[in-house]
Amino acid sequence: MGVIGGPIAYRLLRHISIDGETGYCDGSAYNGISKIETLLGKRIWEDTKAKVVIDFGCGDGEDAVEIAERTAKKVIGVEIRERALANARARAAAHGVADRCHFVTTTEEKADLILSLDAFEHFDDPAQILRIMRRLLKDDGYIIAAFGPTWYHPLGGHLFSVFPWAHLIFTEKSLIRWRSDFKTDGATRFCEAEGGLNQMTIRRFESIVAASDFKFAEFEPVPIRKLQPVANRLTREFTTAIVRCKLVPR
Repeated sequence: MGVIGGPIAYRLLRHISIDGETGYCDGSAYNGISKIETLLGKRIWEDTKAKVVIDFGCGDGEDAVEIAERTAKKVIGVEIRERALANARARAAAHGVADRCHFVTTTEEKADLILSLDAFEHFDDPAQILRIMRRLLKDDGYIIAAFGPTWYHPLGGHLFSVFPWAHLIFTEKSLIRWRSDFKTDGATRFCEAEGGLNQMTIRRFESIVAASDFKFAEFEPVPIRKLQPVANRLTREFTTAIVRCKLVPR
């Protein structure tokens, strides 16, 4: 993927941004509002009411803490990054919900609902994640997931999208070289960058679910607002803002 590489690409990227700050995908769109309610609607509070919820890929715990504050019986945040877990535990304590909102790297407790927000485009092995989720889900439970931007979205490269579709224009090698100027984790591929980036497309996600122990009860590719007039089945990889879905066991 990508057609421009080498020293020319590196110089162009350095000219555009020397520190990776582009103003894109920085979370500012959710300042002052509930991210989880914005993505999933007010129905999420009924979905989580009096239930044991696993927030899979919980990050810093903002959504998990909000669910615990609102309606859930218990929330378990699962995350592999220790720094994020520490932030999440501090957040739960600060909000007074540490007794019913726990953050761990793994769990064996079964949930009524598994929630996954902005995570399926980051999982290194999403098929394996679905197998783990099935093991952790009660037979009458379900998954609610929302994620994006997906790979062909204008900003589908996340940090690497220094301008729309830059991640498709520049080679992975040139983008990684540019990133190494301000990141020190030693990543040599998109998937090795902090948080990971698995180049998830809508088509690939549908294929992964089709091969799993789950099926779609609901599936909605939500269009980018400005591209809504041209959003359809043929254009959805390039015109979808987020994928929103409900998965139930087969």
